[in-house]
Amino acid sequence: MPKIYTKTGDRGETGLGNGRRVSKDYLRIEAIGAVDEVNAWIGMNYNSKFKICEWLKEIQKDLFIVGAIMSQSKLTMNVAIGERTEFFERAIDTLTNELPPLTNFILPGGSVTGAAIHVARTVCRRAERRVVSLMKSENDESLAPVIMYLNRLSDFFFTLARFVNMQAGGTSHLTRPFGALRKSAR
Repeated sequence: MPKIYTKTGDRGETGLGNGRRVSKDYLRIEAIGAVDEVNAWIGMNYNSKFKICEWLKEIQKDLFIVGAIMSQSKLTMNVAIGERTEFFERAIDTLTNELPPLTNFILPGGSVTGAAIHVARTVCRRAERRVVSLMKSENDESLAPVIMYLNRLSDFFFTLARFVNMQAGGTSHLTRPFGALRKSAR
């Protein structure tokens, strides 16, 4: 097995999938890194007692492929990313039907698993913003399916966190923005 360290990045550069060397703070590397962070946060949920681990493993595989594809200069997205986005929509609808109606904003947290899913959601939103910046910066419309995928994935995580918290016997903590401030100002 080859060594994990290559020393080729010791001066702040890394390689893209096409062999091109770029700075480690290059926007494409930032976007790939943010996708990798989402993947790592998903891994925090494997010890969950909930039957969500198979979904999460599939999402991790997706994100690994998305990161690998993004390491190319221009993307060639296969049809699977669109199908997965549609899966998220169906899953969101299914889970939402099991949940009480959402009438207020919720505070991230709840159970340990729910809180970790909320972190994955917020990191996913950051990854989405990085990919949007990359798309604009490089005028690369081939990134549009990745943005759609990440957008729907973060929506899925929001709904999944609510569902997991409900299954854990609790609820998500509801809040009204500035509600306490308005009451104390009277």
